[in-house]
Amino acid sequence: MISLYYAAITGLVKLLLLLLARWEVTGQEHVPRKGPLLIVANHLSLVDPPLLAASVPRPIHFMAKRELFTSFWSRLPVQAYGAFPVQRRGISKEGLTLAQKLLVGGYALGSFPEGRRSRSAQLQDADAGAALLALRAGVTVLPVGIAGTERLRTLRGWVSRPRLQVNIGAPFSLGPQAKKPKAVELSQATQSLMASIAQLLPPSYRGPYAVATPLAPVGSATRTEAVALGDKP
Repeated sequence: MISLYYAAITGLVKLLLLLLARWEVTGQEHVPRKGPLLIVANHLSLVDPPLLAASVPRPIHFMAKRELFTSFWSRLPVQAYGAFPVQRRGISKEGLTLAQKLLVGGYALGSFPEGRRSRSAQLQDADAGAALLALRAGVTVLPVGIAGTERLRTLRGWVSRPRLQVNIGAPFSLGPQAKKPKAVELSQATQSLMASIAQLLPPSYRGPYAVATPLAPVGSATRTEAVALGDKP
């Protein structure tokens, strides 16, 4: 259950974003207001988790790298977001079990499939952990594209009120629930998942997923491409 700390810190982040940045969010109407939901996004900086929480109109639990729980000062903010530790690459058995329990309970879970921040701002080859979780839990996936936060890796990046864009795409499913998906199914699911994020990003951010094809949104008979953001954030 998300604590009052989540609401308080998210409210503070929203205020800071409005004051210190040109924060833009599109696609909030795509967010299911209830039921299990796996939210996947690209990862550019440490600002991404609180930015995502402030942009999605629904509380999110986050998977966070285990190293963040070793220090009190780093553990405090991540726990305020209902985060739990996972290994840096992929998802451990323990982490997968905790994630599935949250999804079965009807919560929204946030994940960055790349498993690390991108130094180039382009999408990187993703781990299979998020796709494995989506297939095993059989839940709806909500893709999100984030642009501009790579400028915030230093305090200097805030000086000119940087433009931060969060583009929320249409929810989709990777297919029926599969407790033990085959390697080829997992690979295809990972590609589809990352393609759905790529389509929500400016072309210069898409990296190896520039020509990948996303799946059709939930409830759509044909593939509907999300409108990408402009090339220059």
